[in-house]
Amino acid sequence: MGHDSAGLLADEREIAYWDDVPGRTRGGRDVRKLPKFAPGGETRRDPLTGQVVVIAAGRQRRTLSSAGGDCPLCPSRPGAPSEVPAAEYDVAVFENRFPALGGPVGGRCEMVVFSSEHDRSVPELPDVRMETIGRAWADRTAALSGLPGVEQVFVFENRGERVGATLVHPHGQIYAYPYLPPVQTAVLASARAHLERHGECLLCSVTAVEAAGPRVVASSGNFVAYVPEAARWPFEVHIAPLSCVPDLPSLPDEERRELMLLYRDVLARFEALFPGGPTPYMACWHQAPVRHRDVLNHLYVQVFTTRRAADKWKYPASSESGAGAFLNDVLPEHAAARLREAYGKRER
Repeated sequence: MGHDSAGLLADEREIAYWDDVPGRTRGGRDVRKLPKFAPGGETRRDPLTGQVVVIAAGRQRRTLSSAGGDCPLCPSRPGAPSEVPAAEYDVAVFENRFPALGGPVGGRCEMVVFSSEHDRSVPELPDVRMETIGRAWADRTAALSGLPGVEQVFVFENRGERVGATLVHPHGQIYAYPYLPPVQTAVLASARAHLERHGECLLCSVTAVEAAGPRVVASSGNFVAYVPEAARWPFEVHIAPLSCVPDLPSLPDEERRELMLLYRDVLARFEALFPGGPTPYMACWHQAPVRHRDVLNHLYVQVFTTRRAADKWKYPASSESGAGAFLNDVLPEHAAARLREAYGKRER
């Protein structure tokens, strides 16, 4: 797994740890009495759209909320065993107990916990922890890409109840899809058409235009963060390398560190957008598909929120959810200006 230490949970799921400082040892044994892990579910194809739908009824049993006293992602302690047997940790990765994928469906779902501290947010994490998270994501992307039948490795984070996060503890997930999801399928088609027409990478072309335009939010030597011209969400930022890089494992350590610090910078800007608490967000890492890299070979990160004003939210209604036709109430150029200004409002 590319980890610093590893073990098994009581139901035989794998767990591994990545450390900020090398040489640590992890004690702790999972003392829970759990039935053997056996992910279920099935895939069905919508005959109208051709899209795959995963039916995973077992997820109805998953934990929907947690306080600090009974959080399944906090370190285990006497009388309160959790999903993480270690008494403390930096980054922990383990198979999701209530997965959407795996078993007959194929693929795999993993949890990535960013800190043993229950109330810590990603923008509050130090540089070294961002490096550790990036290393864990890269290691798991490489391992999951090698599983039979996996087509796409998707790293993501939902933060805040308003955007569907069911646990408060700082964490994200990784889905290894046994099929190419709709967004990646559409991007692949656009990339193929652009390559045939212009003989160049679609993402390279888009990034070059955006890097020289009015919607740049922040940048570093090798990466740029911008609000896309046709943003679907009220506040949406894409972070992309200025040249072709397919995925996190393909980045040299120093460039991956640079990307992770820019990513944290963008999340901090989202936090500072509105008064009255941090802004809920979704963060999606669109890495190149396992196959088709001759056509699509350029990763990008998408961060967005459904909050469009201090007291207003964007709810995907019939147009978005039913027809797939997005309507955005916020001018992308205005969103970019707001996010640039948010830098000075951050409390670091």
